[in-house]
Amino acid sequence: MTLVPGDGVGPEICDASVRVLEATGVGFDWDVHQAGENVIKEFGTPLPEHVLASIRKNKVALKGPISTPVGSGFRSVNVALRQELDLYALVRPVKAYKGARNLRDDLDFVIVRENTEDIYAGIEFERGTPDCDRLIGEISTLAKKSIRPDSGLSIKPISVSGSERIAQFAFDYARKNGRRKVTAVHKANIMKHTDGLFLAVARQVAERNPDIEFEDRIVDNMCMQLVLRPKEYDVLCCPNLYGDIISDLGAGMIGGLGLAPGANIGSDGAVFEATHGSAPKYKGLNKVNPMAVMLSGVLMLRHLDEAAAADALENAIAGVIAEGRNVTYDLKERRDDASAVGTSQVADAVIARLKAGD
Repeated sequence: MTLVPGDGVGPEICDASVRVLEATGVGFDWDVHQAGENVIKEFGTPLPEHVLASIRKNKVALKGPISTPVGSGFRSVNVALRQELDLYALVRPVKAYKGARNLRDDLDFVIVRENTEDIYAGIEFERGTPDCDRLIGEISTLAKKSIRPDSGLSIKPISVSGSERIAQFAFDYARKNGRRKVTAVHKANIMKHTDGLFLAVARQVAERNPDIEFEDRIVDNMCMQLVLRPKEYDVLCCPNLYGDIISDLGAGMIGGLGLAPGANIGSDGAVFEATHGSAPKYKGLNKVNPMAVMLSGVLMLRHLDEAAAADALENAIAGVIAEGRNVTYDLKERRDDASAVGTSQVADAVIARLKAGD
């Protein structure tokens, strides 16, 4: 199994997570590879080819956060990783654990985000360049609508094939995990030929999966509904941009990114990682909450069909949160609470609960 510690706080939160994963009793043979700012000098890129080769070979990876250096040639290392490995589905559970700073206590839904298309496809044209000026002229002529000549352009591709596979993934995920409903999230009332296509395809897929309830919501209304009536929603199937935005909304509802795990899954591999970034200012301070990577490890265990170990680890993490004693500063009522513990101490507390069978 590939382990990519990342940079910034990545190595320390991955170390804590590896320790709790190994304490479940599941055997791991880690194939460790470095990526991020710390390898650019040696390999000329923050994402060396041998890292991708390892993940392709092992099929499963646990990854720490990776910075995207300015001027590296990458729009985002994380986006590049997903596109190179065709990890088309991003799964981000939003679950309220007792004792966390939850907006409300009945939060338990899953965001399934399309990972390869939409605005994040990276098809952009810089203002004032010949290519951009040419496109502005051509699009203005074809659409019979004027585009300001000082505009930059981003292209939003959404395909039938990309929409079909993410919608089917959402239904399969719901079925496998005992979920009752899939909600397609879109802005089809405005973007009729992109979001409208996504919605039409999702409806077709829903007809082939009648055992799972289906509905759709316009994205702005969806955000309001999640704050007011989250119990009405279960699995949200989203195009790339909306899935990204709703993921951070969900993280805020459960107390922050420190409790927000993620799974990037494709037809031939999966990478499990925290939602948050590398937080370089906290590097080496033993301060950052490792639970997002730990909970990503829970998702990884479920992906590996290690259900008992996954349940045990999630219960141990939940117990530490509920007790509120061995948690980092972000899970305290006051961020300057002197009783907050460090990254490694959180791992110690989770391991203690695993050994006690709590």
